[in-house]
Amino acid sequence: MLKIGSHVSLSSKGLLSAANEADTYGSSSFMIYTGAPQNTRRKPIDTLFIEEGKEKMQTMGVEEIVVHAPYIINLGSYKENIYELAVDFLQEEIRRTHQIGVRNIVLHPGAFTDMDAEFGIKRIAEGLEKVLAGVSETDVNIALETMAGKGTEVGRSFEEIAQIIDMVPHNERLTICFDTCHTHDAGYDLINDFDGVLEKFDRLIGLDRLTVMHINDSKNPTGAGKDRHTTLGSGWIGYEALSRIVHHDQLKGRPFILETPWIGKDAKTQRPMYEAEIALLRGDVTGRFGAGFLEDVEKLHHFFEGQHIQARPYILETWEMLKGDAKARKADPREPMERLYDMVIAEGLFTELSEEALNHRLTAYFAGKSILS
Repeated sequence: MLKIGSHVSLSSKGLLSAANEADTYGSSSFMIYTGAPQNTRRKPIDTLFIEEGKEKMQTMGVEEIVVHAPYIINLGSYKENIYELAVDFLQEEIRRTHQIGVRNIVLHPGAFTDMDAEFGIKRIAEGLEKVLAGVSETDVNIALETMAGKGTEVGRSFEEIAQIIDMVPHNERLTICFDTCHTHDAGYDLINDFDGVLEKFDRLIGLDRLTVMHINDSKNPTGAGKDRHTTLGSGWIGYEALSRIVHHDQLKGRPFILETPWIGKDAKTQRPMYEAEIALLRGDVTGRFGAGFLEDVEKLHHFFEGQHIQARPYILETWEMLKGDAKARKADPREPMERLYDMVIAEGLFTELSEEALNHRLTAYFAGKSILS
């Protein structure tokens, strides 16, 4: 079974809340933080409804989930207080991950800030060795995430990640989380040469270390170094390429985690498109939403063709305009999905559908006509 799921929060009832939310999307895996990603405040592990959450996961058929380390951890910092906090707090998070029963904690390797990449790589490697030595009683792997190359972050190339791993003497528990948006933004051609990308990854790092996949589209072209996620199919990578990645023979058995943004006109009612994205990638939109769903998607194709709009060119042209023309962006900052949503509403189509339901159908529209058959 394809292990695919959503990025969810623990909220009031801990792991049980997370499992319940993931279930609403049809997830067969999911990813959590053990607390807020921007601070060190943590609830006691015995208040996180772990056993109840595991019981819910069992009814869902979820065998494997993933933990993400907080963003405040920076093992690349030259400042001793920040570095020591990163080491100590990551050790605490690994112990909590172990208590939950999860094998992989995803970590952004770190940033070198005022130093240079060589310093950052060495500092991160030293930090990882120190962290792992302090949690030898656990079996948790640290899954270093492939990064986009934004700012001074380390991990923007397979070479940098390989250097970190090679510098850690006891590196058996260092694994990799491959993020599609990040890797695309870092300059790897996931669209036309994903086999070549995997071959290079295997040669430099080893596919045996790849344990988690983050599946996200990108608001920017290859090599932009930006790290801006968008809904599957509504970005530069495109649904077809992302679907090939999810179903690639060499990636079978890994959990695929969606981190696509929440969307909607009102920030208070925004929702992610996880349910539609999961159903599309699983090839089960009819089973999830009913036969009328694809009929609605076909109507969208017919409507936009009447407006002389083709999805892929329209998406890329809109992103180019938003990126390149500050005056036009300020006058109309709407992203491709919102623009198409507004056209449908202005035409008076699908008035019986909620905003979320219409956005689900637009997500399916981005996947192309092949899903209709």
